[in-house]
Amino acid sequence: GQNLSRCLPPVWPRLHATKSGGAVHGFRRGRLPYLVGGRNPFRQGRIVSRAAHRLIIRGRVQGVGFRPFIYRHAIAHNLCGWVRNVSGKVEVHVQGEGKDIDGFMATLVENAPTASRPRIESDQTTVGDDHAGFQIRPSRASEDVEIHVPGDLFTCAACLEELHDAANRRFGYAFINCTECGPRYTIIESLPYDRDKTCMRDFPLCAECEEEYRDPANRRYHAEPVACARCGPQICYEQGSARIEDQRAALDAVIDALKSGLIVAVKGIGGYHLLCDAADEDVVKRLRRRKVRPHKPLAVMFPEDGPDGLQKVRCHAAPTDAQARLLVSVERPVVLVDSLTSSSLPEVIAPGLDRVGIMLPYSPLHHLLLKKYGAPLVATSANISGEPVLTDEHETRRRLADIADAFLHHDRFIVRPADDSVYRVAAQMPMPLRLGRGVTPLELELAHHLEQPVLALGAHMKNTLTLAWGRRAVVSPHIGEMDSRRSLEVFEQLVAHLPRLYQVEARHLLCDAHPGYSTTQWARRQGLAVSTVYHHHAHAACAWADAVKTMDDIGQLLVFTWDGVGLGPDGSLWGGEALLGEPGQWQRVASFRRFRLPGGDKAGREPWRSAAGLCWQAGMECPLPEATDPLLRSFWNNRRNAPATSAVGRIFDAAAALLGVCLDASFEGQGPMWLENLAEHCASDTVIELENRTHGELLISDWSKILPMLMNAELDQAQRARRFHLSMAHVLLEQSRWARRQSGCEVVTFSGGVFQNHLLLETAVDWLRRDGFRVHVPATLPVNDAGISFGQVVEFAARNGAFENAG
Repeated sequence: GQNLSRCLPPVWPRLHATKSGGAVHGFRRGRLPYLVGGRNPFRQGRIVSRAAHRLIIRGRVQGVGFRPFIYRHAIAHNLCGWVRNVSGKVEVHVQGEGKDIDGFMATLVENAPTASRPRIESDQTTVGDDHAGFQIRPSRASEDVEIHVPGDLFTCAACLEELHDAANRRFGYAFINCTECGPRYTIIESLPYDRDKTCMRDFPLCAECEEEYRDPANRRYHAEPVACARCGPQICYEQGSARIEDQRAALDAVIDALKSGLIVAVKGIGGYHLLCDAADEDVVKRLRRRKVRPHKPLAVMFPEDGPDGLQKVRCHAAPTDAQARLLVSVERPVVLVDSLTSSSLPEVIAPGLDRVGIMLPYSPLHHLLLKKYGAPLVATSANISGEPVLTDEHETRRRLADIADAFLHHDRFIVRPADDSVYRVAAQMPMPLRLGRGVTPLELELAHHLEQPVLALGAHMKNTLTLAWGRRAVVSPHIGEMDSRRSLEVFEQLVAHLPRLYQVEARHLLCDAHPGYSTTQWARRQGLAVSTVYHHHAHAACAWADAVKTMDDIGQLLVFTWDGVGLGPDGSLWGGEALLGEPGQWQRVASFRRFRLPGGDKAGREPWRSAAGLCWQAGMECPLPEATDPLLRSFWNNRRNAPATSAVGRIFDAAAALLGVCLDASFEGQGPMWLENLAEHCASDTVIELENRTHGELLISDWSKILPMLMNAELDQAQRARRFHLSMAHVLLEQSRWARRQSGCEVVTFSGGVFQNHLLLETAVDWLRRDGFRVHVPATLPVNDAGISFGQVVEFAARNGAFENAG
């Protein structure tokens, strides 16, 4: 199996989950580069027997049960000694027979806890001490502090077994956990990671839990969220004025409500979900009406069932091997999977699409609900569209009063929200579309050293934050669209929390160069030094950082940055650029013919406007009725609220509108998503080659030759959609060839929301590789604007941390 987000420095080992009975139970090593030259001295007989070892282990070794693991691992190998935390690192002293030490060392990394990311920094032979056994010593402080915050963990196999064991004292307890599983990021208030620094301090341990917590041989030793039904968090069902606080009765009430066709808001690990019967078309339609979400796809949670956990999933969808590995990975994301025509799930789950977002239960509460219900449930974020997921009981009750019929609350406080992560597989790579619970906070290594800590504020859409210092960077969970009060509140909460968690004071803010973005305006009010980074430079820098982790000797990199609109250095709205070089030294080598968008920003949700702009720019009449308004045309002719852009995202919008697929979008990207789905129903290989012209060293591709085909009613919609996609993929090939002739560059990668398009990306990757290019497909951060904050840091760091305006 494959873990999703092992986005680690090159010297860190890759850990891969293995599956048995639907639960992750062990690990194998992909490679062992944790010592010089990436060689493992504990294989092939290259062993030197030692009386004692002193190890320093860095990485994510706090809050993941690493010290108890070392304790048990040492005991299992007949070793004595001790282990302790030292300001974020782990120090280990082991001694015994040489063969036992060798066995301990040979399996130390591969058997480490699921959520850990250990890196052996030093391994020294030392003098043995007089130890009668193995101890977990008290933590010791040092000036060299290294903090790693673990993400929230899915329920482990051992806890699941106890959860469903009627003889176990935690039978049916919705908050069961151990050092291998349970909440982390969403309950930690400050570090070091001790119970009194989490929201679990509100739940004093009972005698039995206290005994487990203090026993180094117990898997709940210092599991900070540990609790049971006697001393831990409790659930409460609420419907109207009725309130049920008995735990089993509350769960039964939720099941009855769902079976009666009600919509229930259920509090989970990182926020509330809205749950309803996924097979009941009427209730799903009711959810859409109430949430004012007419078309955006809804995620579906399936019971984990069968030998691989996916038996019920396979009754409705056809996951590939790669998608199956994602579904059962430790991160438990939502994964886009092709649905079966025989599925009983109604089309209203994901209108206009042949795929559905699927996830498995990841918390004990979800497991209890899905097991008792026995069928798939819609599990969509409980929020107002575009905002962060709701976490507070009173606010959820108030803001969802007209959406949810009932509520399942619990009294464990959510310190900060974390929405579900979303992935799809493209070009045989797991590509994140949204990063959240289970993956974030995401720690990455910088290629350039920062002289002072910085905080990057990201983009206006799909906002994330990145805190960076030295060579480290930490990317926050998804926040959302920065045009609501709640989004700004969560944004400001994370601005305060991230530096406090990592004990780093950001002295410099990085933001987008667009002066109208709320993040840019917020940065200007803070009284700190501010540097701006152009939107597409940040896109390119993010893609570059991902490429250099996995590719050798890339030299100059060609990055296609295709998205909606973003301010370019020339003052125009970019969105269809090919940038050559490296962070801090980007050269635009290709773009698209610009066209003016009637209505400006409105075009993002009204694709017919992009269609009108393309037609008018080409000297053609737009066939869409919405484009017949003479006042609108007059404004466009006079360049009033009609900014020029090269944005490929708007060209995809225009194609969707001209085909009649989507004239008005109820969510971002609706038109292109439906257009892609339509194109996948046709096997045409016809390509329309666009005309290109040069402007100095810049190649400009003209989209106008595509328009007659898009408006040709003699071709069916699927044929036209397919030809459009192939023609745009051909542009990528032609522009790459141009860059190669000009510079010799043969390495290509992608960034920007357009490349979430599976058909476009896979076609382009195939054609480019056939033409001799080395192609990198980003798989660490989303290619959409969620990667902008990290790209801002990479771009800024490449300019040596200069404090002048980086834009």
